[in-house]
Amino acid sequence: MRHFGHVAPEVRQRLFHHEPCTFTADSPARLLSAALGATLYSPATRPRLADDIVKQSAQGVVSMVLCLEDSIGDEDVPAGEENLVRQFADLAGRFAGEGDGAVELPLLFIRVRTPEQIPDLVGRLGPAARLLSGFVIPKFTGERGIPFLEALAVAEAACGRRLFAMPVLESPELLYRESRVETLEGIFRAVDKYRDRVLALRLGVTDFCSSYGLRRAPDMTAYDVQIVASVIADVVNMLGRADGTGFTVTGPVWEYFRVPERMFKPMLRHSPFLEGQAVELRERLIEHAMDGLLREITLDHANGLLGKTCIHPSHVPAVHALSVVSHEEYSDAADILRPERGGGGVLRSQYTNKMNEVKPHRAWAERTMLRAEVFGVAHEDVSFVDLLAAGIPG
Repeated sequence: MRHFGHVAPEVRQRLFHHEPCTFTADSPARLLSAALGATLYSPATRPRLADDIVKQSAQGVVSMVLCLEDSIGDEDVPAGEENLVRQFADLAGRFAGEGDGAVELPLLFIRVRTPEQIPDLVGRLGPAARLLSGFVIPKFTGERGIPFLEALAVAEAACGRRLFAMPVLESPELLYRESRVETLEGIFRAVDKYRDRVLALRLGVTDFCSSYGLRRAPDMTAYDVQIVASVIADVVNMLGRADGTGFTVTGPVWEYFRVPERMFKPMLRHSPFLEGQAVELRERLIEHAMDGLLREITLDHANGLLGKTCIHPSHVPAVHALSVVSHEEYSDAADILRPERGGGGVLRSQYTNKMNEVKPHRAWAERTMLRAEVFGVAHEDVSFVDLLAAGIPG
């Protein structure tokens, strides 16, 4: 699979200076953690789940979570498990061998409620477990998370396939100031012990807000809710460091699809949308609350997050378009990482609009190059508007 793989080859050639790389579920964890992109959640009870997965893959989705937790009622869990087993068997029949069919399946994860579900589901999936990339662990803390990670190790040994964990950081202990540091330290100890199995850490901002009876409006991002922004900052501070101890941390979910009435002025500037059909695209984005999403994705990146939890397919193209590395970013990163720059120093960027300090900017450059590998590098004259328009299914 590859990002923008659903776009015609001639269009990709026009958009990209370097096209996104191809990858599989067996690619190195470091690459996969950066490549998750917009991770689309779906209730495990959907009756045509296999068809949904194939459809979303054909429209550019590369990672999905099939949820047995908050998205379904307590009474629906047994039916959800049975449905997953049926739907995976259906998919396994359609994709009997590597590379079968014109569509590659996305990375598939199951969000469970209890540790016991992990080995139980892997056993019930049987041979179809080869289509599974791992499990999403809810309300993760050091104490509650270890049994899930131990169960994952058991399931992995039983099926003979690498399985990843994606813990969700959403518990009240993480939110409350008096327990936050201790909780983060416990989380770090747990995920560090199982580092090889932890693909990414996900932020559960909806649960954070619920602890205080809050809900952000479509005119606001998670970073406008200060109590949430403070948690994100501390999670990145302690768990997202670029010194080799950190993990990929993904951005919070955007809850809105369409806005019937706005209180504040739209957040999308006119200037990038002044030509041709881009004006109409801007109006559609504003109508569907996507201007807030675009702003939040930009702030995710500025705050050290990569990828995003999504609950609607319309959000996926925005996440992927804004994850593409611009030609300017690529130029700066390549300059900083030249072997002859190993001694440090300061140089003027090729775009002559900034100074690049080799040692302080090196970690940024390395992260940028990893993002460039999985999302590609845009041509110099290609904007995120072009990428967004190309990524939206026809």
